[in-house]
Amino acid sequence: MKRILPLLLSLLLLCPPARAAEAAPCVSASAAILVDGESGRVLYAKNPDEERLIASITKLMTALVAVQAQPELGRVVTIKPEWTGAEGSSLYLRAGEQITMEALLYGLLLHSGNDAALAVAGFCGGDTETFVGWMNDKAVALGMEHTHFTNPSGLNEAGHYSSAADMALLARAVLASEPLARIVSTRTITIGGRSLTNHNRLLWRYEGCTGMKTGYTEKAGRTLVSSAERNGRQLIAVTLNDPDDWNDHAALLDYGFTAYSRQVLVQAGQICGSLPVQGSLCRLVSVQAAEGLAYPLARGEELRTELQLPQQVQAPVTAGAEAGRLRVYLGGELVGDLPLCYSRDVRDDRSGPAGLIKRLWDWFGR
Repeated sequence: MKRILPLLLSLLLLCPPARAAEAAPCVSASAAILVDGESGRVLYAKNPDEERLIASITKLMTALVAVQAQPELGRVVTIKPEWTGAEGSSLYLRAGEQITMEALLYGLLLHSGNDAALAVAGFCGGDTETFVGWMNDKAVALGMEHTHFTNPSGLNEAGHYSSAADMALLARAVLASEPLARIVSTRTITIGGRSLTNHNRLLWRYEGCTGMKTGYTEKAGRTLVSSAERNGRQLIAVTLNDPDDWNDHAALLDYGFTAYSRQVLVQAGQICGSLPVQGSLCRLVSVQAAEGLAYPLARGEELRTELQLPQQVQAPVTAGAEAGRLRVYLGGELVGDLPLCYSRDVRDDRSGPAGLIKRLWDWFGR
């Protein structure tokens, strides 16, 4: 039977004394969100779940599904006639042209080519409809509850929508993909016979900007997903229908970096306690955090930790096996649930000479 041991551990992180909180920015967007890229904590939100047209930031999902379906980016794609002549922004692909998947992805994410979106979808999925189905499947897998795609480019279409919060979930997944993180952070490149410049001005205007994607249609307005990194912290901002998106994103990111600081609560391998061992000459075995946890905190905020461990453990014990959980709360909200594991092997000494000696010792010691 397990018991819960609530306590403030010595590793509990107390923030500096409270002071006047930094004021959150006022943005022009119809919907907006700012999240911590590492933990996913929402630092700012305005209508975050409102379903809206999203324009070309759709292409972040197109790219994510593409690299999962075709991870070999050196694959050569022969352009089909039906992928050319797309409405709106275009790479001006030519029927019969041969171009690598990597070049298509750069054209998709830097230049926002709608023909590149059709080519990527058609090559990876066999047809656009199948690929769009994969996009919706991925949205479900990521927990994007206010999202539905009908095309890979983001052109206005009935039933094609997302929300600021959902796009932040997608952005975290994109940044976790090494090739996509590299592509969205590229300012300029010459590839596939084309010189491309990223439409995201924040790469030049905001210190630490690491991408990600712009979008615009007359009905959707200006849409933007951006990310930035400073001192090991990564933030993601999303705005939908925002006429002043460059300035709003700079203000949101500044707010996140200023008002919140990354606090390391526990490091992977850190000893968090010990347990009595039955059936072994080794009386105690220590337990350690199987992974680390860092969390952004504002001034005056405190995290509370709770250990869930058995009262004792029976030998044998295997190093790395789960021993319990370390749960972390901010107020009443669970913000972390980490596995605790045994730090070493412990033998079962009940048999053999050592076991006999132990049993005699226990008997005469009564």
